Amino acid sequence: MIEAIQWNGNSNREEICAFVGKNLKTEEYSTAAYEVGQGPPYFSLTIETKEGVMKAFPGDWIIKEPFPTGDRDFYPCKPDIFESTYEAVEEEGYVAEGRVVISAEDIGE
Repeated sequence: MIEAIQWNGNSNREEICAFVGKNLKTEEYSTAAYEVGQGPPYFSLTIETKEGVMKAFPGDWIIKEPFPTGDRDFYPCKPDIFESTYEAVEEEGYVAEGRVVISAEDIGE
């Protein structure tokens, strides 16, 4: 099982920073709706790993590596890949915090 949290592009940055245990930088991603008064600005998150900087965009999931290697303890995953690879496991407490516990359908394949 692994833990993951979905980045909404704006208002859950603090929650994600708490999840990964450090402050993550943001970069402006889209301000079009904000500029015309129709919605908030959206940002990407930067996650530094030994493999390089990875970016999470709105809708991406931030996954906690189940077997941390020090290279990549947390990493982003596109929503379509996430949904086709993992399924939610009912575990009290995670849904209320906006996190999910998931199990891979294809572990070992």
